[in-house]
Amino acid sequence: MTLRDDAVVPALECRGLSKRYGAERIVLAQLDFTLAAGEFVAIMGDSGVGKSTLLNLIAGLDRADSGSVTIGGHALEQLDDNAATRLRRQKLGFVFQAFHVLPHLTLEQNVALPLLLNDLPPAGAREMLAAVGLGDRGDAFPRELSGGEMQRVAIARALVHRPTLILADEPTGNLDPATAHEVLGLFRAQSKATGAATIMVTHSEAAAAVADRVLILSDGGLHASLAPRAQTSNVAHAAVRSSDDVR
Repeated sequence: MTLRDDAVVPALECRGLSKRYGAERIVLAQLDFTLAAGEFVAIMGDSGVGKSTLLNLIAGLDRADSGSVTIGGHALEQLDDNAATRLRRQKLGFVFQAFHVLPHLTLEQNVALPLLLNDLPPAGAREMLAAVGLGDRGDAFPRELSGGEMQRVAIARALVHRPTLILADEPTGNLDPATAHEVLGLFRAQSKATGAATIMVTHSEAAAAVADRVLILSDGGLHASLAPRAQTSNVAHAAVRSSDDVR
């Protein structure tokens, strides 16, 4: 598969996206959502409304019952498993609450992993570490880091291969408020610098405040809410139903 240039197409398009578990547990229904290149969006909502399910569908780790997910012009439902894995490796970056930094690798080796998987020169890893304030720590191991520093490594790893889309699931959930504020500012700045669009799932209003726009996932649907930073921005509306039991 040759991936096309995605500079002139939306980073993400979800059209008519629906998902249910069993006969009664409707999670998403006819969801329409577009994310522009470089845009930073926060998705909030109570536990159980389907936020993680939505991320899994966007990443191609789960299949929707109907509808489409298109990343940089590439429709996931048209790809076989190998092609979907290749697109995920090339076009997506992931940041998790639990960091998932590999303990037996140095910081530079951790950040270089996406480059190696995409047959790209690993030299960019040290440059990316410098961008997150860890340029002199490339030979250190994760056991030597604080939680905030490990999340900086995770952000560097997610961005180093210049993905189209970053998916972040509670990226500051394990950090104290002061560290979370610092890391989120860096995360936003670096995602903007690389041109990656970002979806961040969070329960934290403070975290959501860094976004260009905020979408609230609730039993009644996905409601647009302006973030403080983006009070003059246009906000797209989407519709989704959710169950109480599925997160």
